[in-house]
Amino acid sequence: MAGEADGPFKGLLVPILLPEKCYDQLFVQWDLLHVPCLKILLSKGLGLGIVAGSLLVKLPQVFKLLGAKSAEGLSLQSVMLELVALTGTVVYSITNNFPFSSWGEALFLTLQTVAICFLVMHYRGETVKGVAFLACYAMVLLALLSPLTPLAVVTLLQASNVPAVVVGKLLQAATNYRNGHTGQLSAITVFMLFGGSLARIFTSVQETGDPLMAGVFVVSSLCNGLIAAQVLFYWNAKAPH
Repeated sequence: MAGEADGPFKGLLVPILLPEKCYDQLFVQWDLLHVPCLKILLSKGLGLGIVAGSLLVKLPQVFKLLGAKSAEGLSLQSVMLELVALTGTVVYSITNNFPFSSWGEALFLTLQTVAICFLVMHYRGETVKGVAFLACYAMVLLALLSPLTPLAVVTLLQASNVPAVVVGKLLQAATNYRNGHTGQLSAITVFMLFGGSLARIFTSVQETGDPLMAGVFVVSSLCNGLIAAQVLFYWNAKAPH
């Protein structure tokens, strides 16, 4: 009877959230203070939560651009550099066969960032340039994911994430400071990115053990925190009409 009762519950947890030995440790032996297994459960739960949340993280920014029909306040260079960093994480993770829960949000954020890049170009009257950008990006991504691309190139791309994130966020911060407001920058998106990057520090250490991945998220958290602080500082500042 116990085995039958555990069946559906075990099917939900193993192997999505826990390896079978940890399931036995926590829910068969009832060793609820087993720290290594609790770390795995917390990391997997956080990772899947971040991946699920990433489906919505940048949609407020997309909708804000569509609603305002303006990209005022957004730095295209900053968005492009963020796309470079996200693409590096996706390609590096796929190449190294990391668990999807440790990097899946980068895939969904990449798609949303591509859309934002196109909308910024479109609302600046550069629609043809935006379409060309979409085509070029698709070809570059396919080339990076190809087996013909050396691992050294993929690792170098991931290593370039740190300067890409720093420069990109500083460009956006400089734009905010110069304008004296955050324009069409979505506060919801900014705060969700900040929270997600903080949580990713723990999950990347726990699930991948890759110091390069963890280092990128530490730097990303600091930079996202700077933009979040600016959003709060300029909360009541309005863009001039």
